[in-house]
Amino acid sequence: MKEVEIFTDGSCLGNPGAGAYAAILRYNGTEKNIVGGFSLTTNNRMEVMAAISALELLKEPCKATIYTDSRYLCDAIEKKWLKGWQKNGWKTAAKKAVKNQDLWERLAILLEKHQIRFVWVEGHAGHIENEKCDELARTEAAKKSLPPDLGFEPNK
Repeated sequence: MKEVEIFTDGSCLGNPGAGAYAAILRYNGTEKNIVGGFSLTTNNRMEVMAAISALELLKEPCKATIYTDSRYLCDAIEKKWLKGWQKNGWKTAAKKAVKNQDLWERLAILLEKHQIRFVWVEGHAGHIENEKCDELARTEAAKKSLPPDLGFEPNK
C-alpha cells in the first residue's frame, strides 16, 4: 500500500466569510498542491474540505498521514466523535444536529477506503508545510468571484 503525507489548512476571511482550503500531497519525493475556495463559508468547513479534497485525489487505497492544525478535524477522528455522530443519527452528545454533516459524510467514506492517521500540528508556529498551506489558502480566499459553498448553512 502506498504511503502518502498530506498537509492541510483552511482559511476564512471573516468567519463566516470568503474561505479556502489548501493541501500538499507528498508521495515518493514528489509534491502536489491543491487549493479551492468559496465566497461564503466557515473556517471549520475549509479545514475539513482540505482533507477531503486531498484524499479524493488518491487513485487507490493508501496509507495517509494528514497533518492539520485543526483540532476540530483531528479530534473528530482521533477522539471518535465522527463514529458517535454516525451512530447517533448525526446528533451530538447534546442531541443537536452535527454541523457540516455533508462534509463529515464525505470524509467517512474516505476513511473506509484509506488507512488514515491524523496528526495535529500547532498553527502559525513555523511548521513549513502548514505555513505554506496557510499562505495558499489565504491567497485563494482573497480571490474575487469564488463559487458559493452549497453545503454551508448559515443558521446551523
